Amino acid sequence: MLLMRLVTVAMCLFVALPLAWLVYAAFIPAEALVRANLATFGFSLENFAALANSGLWRALAISFTASGLAVLAQLTFGLGAAYAIRNGARLLGLVLVLLALPSELLLVPLYRQLQTLLLIDTLWALVVPFLASPLVVFLLLQALRRLPWELVEAARLDGASEPLILARVVAPIVRPELLAAAVLAFAAHWNLVLYPRVMTTEALWTVQVFLTDLLRTRPFEWGLLGAAALVASTPIMILYLVFEKRIVATFEAGFRS
Repeated sequence: MLLMRLVTVAMCLFVALPLAWLVYAAFIPAEALVRANLATFGFSLENFAALANSGLWRALAISFTASGLAVLAQLTFGLGAAYAIRNGARLLGLVLVLLALPSELLLVPLYRQLQTLLLIDTLWALVVPFLASPLVVFLLLQALRRLPWELVEAARLDGASEPLILARVVAPIVRPELLAAAVLAFAAHWNLVLYPRVMTTEALWTVQVFLTDLLRTRPFEWGLLGAAALVASTPIMILYLVFEKRIVATFEAGFRS
Protein backbone atom coordinates (compact mmCIF):
# COMPACT_ATOMS: atom_id res chain seq x y z
CA MET A 1 0.00 0.00 0.00
CA LEU A 2 2.81 2.41 0.90
CA LEU A 3 4.56 1.66 -2.38
CA MET A 4 1.41 2.43 -4.37
CA ARG A 5 1.00 5.74 -2.55
CA LEU A 6 4.60 6.68 -3.26
CA VAL A 7 4.14 5.83 -6.93
CA THR A 8 0.94 7.88 -7.04
CA VAL A 9 2.65 10.87 -5.43
CA ALA A 10 5.57 10.58 -7.86
CA MET A 11 3.22 10.49 -10.85
CA CYS A 12 1.27 13.48 -9.55
CA LEU A 13 4.49 15.46 -9.14
CA PHE A 14 5.59 14.42 -12.62
CA VAL A 15 2.31 15.72 -14.09
CA ALA A 16 2.26 18.86 -11.94
CA LEU A 17 5.82 19.92 -12.77
CA PRO A 18 5.07 21.21 -16.30
CA LEU A 19 2.03 23.09 -14.97
CA ALA A 20 4.14 24.67 -12.24
CA TRP A 21 6.75 25.70 -14.79
CA LEU A 22 4.02 27.12 -17.03
CA VAL A 23 2.69 29.33 -14.22
CA TYR A 24 6.18 30.37 -13.12
CA ALA A 25 7.28 31.23 -16.66
CA ALA A 26 4.19 33.39 -17.19
CA PHE A 27 5.12 35.62 -14.26
CA ILE A 28 8.91 35.68 -14.71
CA PRO A 29 10.16 39.25 -14.21
CA ALA A 30 11.79 40.84 -17.26
CA GLU A 31 15.13 41.23 -15.43
CA ALA A 32 15.30 37.49 -14.86
CA LEU A 33 15.16 36.88 -18.61
CA VAL A 34 17.71 39.60 -19.38
CA ARG A 35 20.14 38.16 -16.86
CA ALA A 36 19.26 34.56 -17.83
CA ASN A 37 18.69 33.90 -14.15
CA LEU A 38 15.54 31.83 -13.65
CA ALA A 39 16.20 31.71 -9.92
CA THR A 40 15.20 35.38 -9.66
CA PHE A 41 11.99 35.53 -7.69
CA GLY A 42 9.37 38.16 -8.37
CA PHE A 43 5.97 38.86 -9.80
CA SER A 44 5.35 40.66 -13.07
CA LEU A 45 2.43 41.11 -15.46
CA GLU A 46 4.64 42.42 -18.25
CA ASN A 47 4.34 39.18 -20.21
CA PHE A 48 0.55 39.40 -20.24
CA ALA A 49 0.68 43.07 -21.22
CA ALA A 50 2.92 42.13 -24.16
CA LEU A 51 0.18 39.82 -25.45
CA ALA A 52 -2.23 42.72 -25.99
CA ASN A 53 -1.27 43.27 -29.63
CA SER A 54 -0.09 39.76 -30.42
CA GLY A 55 -3.35 38.38 -31.83
CA LEU A 56 -3.95 35.98 -28.94
CA TRP A 57 -7.30 37.48 -27.95
CA ARG A 58 -8.61 37.24 -31.50
CA ALA A 59 -7.50 33.60 -31.64
CA LEU A 60 -9.23 32.96 -28.31
CA ALA A 61 -12.47 34.46 -29.62
CA ILE A 62 -12.31 32.28 -32.72
CA SER A 63 -11.64 29.16 -30.63
CA PHE A 64 -14.51 29.92 -28.25
CA THR A 65 -16.92 30.55 -31.14
CA ALA A 66 -15.95 27.51 -33.21
CA SER A 67 -15.73 25.15 -30.23
CA GLY A 68 -19.02 26.38 -28.79
CA LEU A 69 -20.90 25.89 -32.06
CA ALA A 70 -19.32 22.47 -32.59
CA VAL A 71 -20.22 21.30 -29.08
CA LEU A 72 -23.81 22.49 -29.41
CA ALA A 73 -24.19 20.59 -32.68
CA GLN A 74 -22.48 17.47 -31.35
CA LEU A 75 -24.78 17.29 -28.33
CA THR A 76 -27.87 17.79 -30.50
CA PHE A 77 -26.98 15.25 -33.17
CA GLY A 78 -25.28 12.93 -30.67
CA LEU A 79 -28.35 12.66 -28.46
CA GLY A 80 -30.56 12.08 -31.49
CA ALA A 81 -28.23 9.38 -32.86
CA ALA A 82 -27.91 7.67 -29.48
CA TYR A 83 -31.71 7.69 -29.10
CA ALA A 84 -32.12 6.18 -32.57
CA ILE A 85 -29.61 3.42 -31.80
CA ARG A 86 -31.30 2.73 -28.47
CA ASN A 87 -34.57 2.39 -30.38
CA GLY A 88 -33.07 -0.26 -32.65
CA ALA A 89 -31.21 1.56 -35.44
CA ARG A 90 -28.24 -0.57 -36.52
CA LEU A 91 -25.59 2.15 -36.41
CA LEU A 92 -23.45 1.16 -33.44
CA GLY A 93 -20.89 -0.63 -35.61
CA LEU A 94 -20.42 2.48 -37.73
CA VAL A 95 -20.00 4.63 -34.63
CA LEU A 96 -17.31 2.29 -33.25
CA VAL A 97 -15.46 2.26 -36.59
CA LEU A 98 -15.49 6.07 -36.73
CA LEU A 99 -14.35 6.20 -33.11
CA ALA A 100 -11.29 4.10 -33.96
CA LEU A 101 -10.49 5.95 -37.20
CA PRO A 102 -7.63 8.50 -36.91
CA SER A 103 -8.98 11.90 -37.87
CA GLU A 104 -5.77 12.76 -39.74
CA LEU A 105 -6.73 10.24 -42.44
CA LEU A 106 -9.71 12.43 -43.34
CA LEU A 107 -7.74 15.65 -43.70
CA VAL A 108 -7.20 15.52 -47.48
CA PRO A 109 -10.73 14.43 -48.49
CA LEU A 110 -12.18 16.96 -46.06
CA TYR A 111 -10.10 19.72 -47.62
CA ARG A 112 -11.34 18.88 -51.09
CA GLN A 113 -14.93 18.66 -49.93
CA LEU A 114 -14.77 21.99 -48.11
CA GLN A 115 -13.07 23.52 -51.12
CA THR A 116 -15.97 22.38 -53.30
CA LEU A 117 -18.42 23.95 -50.83
CA LEU A 118 -16.38 27.20 -50.79
CA LEU A 119 -15.86 26.87 -47.03
CA ILE A 120 -12.05 26.93 -46.96
CA ASP A 121 -10.72 29.81 -44.85
CA THR A 122 -14.10 30.50 -43.25
CA LEU A 123 -15.32 30.01 -39.71
CA TRP A 124 -17.63 27.23 -40.95
CA ALA A 125 -14.59 25.21 -41.99
CA LEU A 126 -13.88 24.88 -38.26
CA VAL A 127 -17.44 23.83 -37.45
CA VAL A 128 -19.12 21.86 -40.25
CA PRO A 129 -16.84 18.75 -40.16
CA PHE A 130 -17.41 18.54 -36.39
CA LEU A 131 -21.19 18.66 -36.31
CA ALA A 132 -21.21 15.10 -34.99
CA SER A 133 -18.80 13.15 -32.80
CA PRO A 134 -18.68 9.35 -32.44
CA LEU A 135 -17.33 9.73 -28.89
CA VAL A 136 -20.31 11.86 -27.87
CA VAL A 137 -22.71 9.38 -29.47
CA PHE A 138 -21.03 6.48 -27.66
CA LEU A 139 -21.11 8.16 -24.23
CA LEU A 140 -24.74 9.23 -24.59
CA LEU A 141 -25.74 5.78 -25.84
CA GLN A 142 -24.35 4.21 -22.67
CA ALA A 143 -26.37 6.72 -20.65
CA LEU A 144 -29.54 5.85 -22.54
CA ARG A 145 -28.97 2.14 -21.94
CA ARG A 146 -29.17 2.84 -18.21
CA LEU A 147 -32.33 4.91 -18.65
CA PRO A 148 -35.58 3.28 -17.44
CA TRP A 149 -37.20 2.74 -20.84
CA GLU A 150 -40.62 2.51 -19.24
CA LEU A 151 -40.60 6.31 -19.06
CA VAL A 152 -40.24 6.53 -22.82
CA GLU A 153 -42.97 3.96 -23.40
CA ALA A 154 -45.29 5.80 -21.01
CA ALA A 155 -44.69 9.08 -22.87
CA ARG A 156 -45.51 7.37 -26.16
CA LEU A 157 -48.75 6.01 -24.72
CA ASP A 158 -49.64 9.58 -23.69
CA GLY A 159 -49.28 10.62 -27.32
CA ALA A 160 -45.96 12.48 -27.10
CA SER A 161 -43.96 12.71 -30.32
CA GLU A 162 -40.40 11.37 -30.51
CA PRO A 163 -38.77 14.86 -30.58
CA LEU A 164 -40.88 15.85 -27.56
CA ILE A 165 -39.87 12.69 -25.70
CA LEU A 166 -36.23 13.35 -26.51
CA ALA A 167 -36.39 16.97 -25.31
CA ARG A 168 -38.72 16.65 -22.30
CA VAL A 169 -38.07 13.12 -21.00
CA VAL A 170 -34.67 11.84 -22.14
CA ALA A 171 -32.54 14.99 -22.12
CA PRO A 172 -33.30 16.04 -18.50
CA ILE A 173 -32.51 12.57 -17.18
CA VAL A 174 -29.16 12.30 -18.97
CA ARG A 175 -28.18 15.92 -18.24
CA PRO A 176 -25.05 14.91 -16.24
CA GLU A 177 -23.81 12.81 -19.15
CA LEU A 178 -24.62 15.63 -21.58
CA LEU A 179 -22.55 17.99 -19.46
CA ALA A 180 -19.59 15.60 -19.29
CA ALA A 181 -19.76 14.95 -23.03
CA ALA A 182 -19.88 18.71 -23.66
CA VAL A 183 -16.71 19.28 -21.64
CA LEU A 184 -14.84 16.48 -23.44
CA ALA A 185 -16.05 17.66 -26.87
CA PHE A 186 -15.06 21.25 -26.08
CA ALA A 187 -11.57 20.20 -24.96
CA ALA A 188 -11.07 18.04 -28.06
CA HIS A 189 -12.08 20.83 -30.43
CA TRP A 190 -10.18 23.48 -28.46
CA ASN A 191 -6.91 21.52 -28.75
CA LEU A 192 -7.00 21.04 -32.52
CA VAL A 193 -3.77 22.18 -34.17
CA LEU A 194 -3.19 20.53 -37.55
CA TYR A 195 -6.73 20.81 -38.89
CA PRO A 196 -7.26 24.58 -38.42
CA ARG A 197 -3.71 25.24 -39.65
CA VAL A 198 -4.52 23.51 -42.94
CA MET A 199 -8.08 24.79 -43.41
CA THR A 200 -7.64 28.45 -42.51
CA THR A 201 -5.21 31.33 -42.92
CA GLU A 202 -3.79 33.52 -40.17
CA ALA A 203 -6.96 35.63 -39.86
CA LEU A 204 -8.88 32.58 -38.59
CA TRP A 205 -6.20 30.78 -36.63
CA THR A 206 -7.40 29.19 -33.42
CA VAL A 207 -5.55 29.66 -30.16
CA GLN A 208 -3.55 26.42 -30.47
CA VAL A 209 -2.35 27.33 -33.96
CA PHE A 210 -1.44 30.78 -32.66
CA LEU A 211 0.66 29.18 -29.90
CA THR A 212 2.58 26.97 -32.33
CA ASP A 213 3.33 29.98 -34.54
CA LEU A 214 4.38 32.04 -31.52
CA LEU A 215 6.75 29.27 -30.48
CA ARG A 216 8.22 29.25 -34.01
CA THR A 217 8.68 33.00 -34.32
CA ARG A 218 9.70 33.88 -30.72
CA PRO A 219 11.22 30.69 -29.29
CA PHE A 220 13.43 32.37 -26.67
CA GLU A 221 10.85 34.68 -25.08
CA TRP A 222 9.98 32.26 -22.30
CA GLY A 223 7.89 34.71 -20.33
CA LEU A 224 5.72 35.62 -23.31
CA LEU A 225 5.32 31.97 -24.31
CA GLY A 226 4.46 31.00 -20.74
CA ALA A 227 1.84 33.73 -20.44
CA ALA A 228 0.25 32.81 -23.79
CA ALA A 229 0.17 29.11 -22.94
CA LEU A 230 -1.32 29.83 -19.51
CA VAL A 231 -4.09 31.98 -20.99
CA ALA A 232 -4.85 29.35 -23.64
CA SER A 233 -4.90 26.51 -21.10
CA THR A 234 -6.99 28.25 -18.44
CA PRO A 235 -10.47 27.49 -19.94
CA ILE A 236 -9.72 23.77 -20.20
CA MET A 237 -8.18 23.59 -16.73
CA ILE A 238 -11.19 25.35 -15.20
CA LEU A 239 -13.63 23.04 -16.98
CA TYR A 240 -11.73 19.95 -15.88
CA LEU A 241 -11.39 21.07 -12.27
CA VAL A 242 -15.09 21.93 -12.02
CA PHE A 243 -16.44 18.82 -13.76
CA GLU A 244 -13.70 16.27 -13.02
CA LYS A 245 -15.89 13.92 -10.96
CA ARG A 246 -18.70 14.03 -13.50
CA ILE A 247 -16.33 13.23 -16.37
CA VAL A 248 -14.70 10.31 -14.55
CA ALA A 249 -18.09 8.92 -13.51
CA THR A 250 -19.39 9.15 -17.09
CA PHE A 251 -16.39 7.31 -18.49
CA GLU A 252 -16.54 4.60 -15.84
CA ALA A 253 -20.26 4.04 -16.35
CA GLY A 254 -19.89 4.10 -20.12
CA PHE A 255 -17.21 1.44 -20.30
CA ARG A 256 -18.91 -0.74 -17.67
CA SER A 257 -22.13 -0.88 -19.69
